[in-house]
Amino acid sequence: MGSDLMRPRLGASQRSDPLYMSMYGPVTDEPFPLPAIDLRPIDPVYWRQEVYYSAPYPVGTIVVDPENHFLYLTRADGKALRYGVGVGRDGFTWSGEAVIARKAKWPTWYPPAEMVARDPRARPFADGQPPGPTNALGARALYLYQDGRDTLYRLHGTAEPWTIGTSASSGCIRLMNQDIIDLYDRVPVDTKVVVLGSGMTV
Repeated sequence: MGSDLMRPRLGASQRSDPLYMSMYGPVTDEPFPLPAIDLRPIDPVYWRQEVYYSAPYPVGTIVVDPENHFLYLTRADGKALRYGVGVGRDGFTWSGEAVIARKAKWPTWYPPAEMVARDPRARPFADGQPPGPTNALGARALYLYQDGRDTLYRLHGTAEPWTIGTSASSGCIRLMNQDIIDLYDRVPVDTKVVVLGSGMTV
């Protein structure tokens, strides 16, 4: 279970805390500059923070808890860096163990054929959505593979930060763009990823 080490302060001042203003402020040194994130619609529990976290996985493992909308990057001394995430809605969830086989900055999004068939919003991008601030994968993508095969699930950014803490995606795990940039820089290819199933907690 995770418990807070660096929980944002409650009260009116939390929205202007310099730490979080900096953490989620504008990013100007990218090919596509990112605006500051409006944190007002996002519960502070989903802001990036270090927490106590007891998990039976080596340091450097990513553990996704879809039911609680958290992603943990395990650290030493029983701690983890916790990020808020958006996850798949009913019928579009996935769980299991995988590895990050590929990392991409400002990736092109290729919606699966099944999504193109069912979702008219995806059809214009059947041949790929170019990188950019409105791209479905956001600023970074981490590609999950099992036994050398692409699971088609990603850890990625989003241009819709207000969906963090909800179950609204088509199965992939989305983070705020500033958070996926931070996570991308911390984890190498071959990092183990554990996505917990329904009713599972660590």
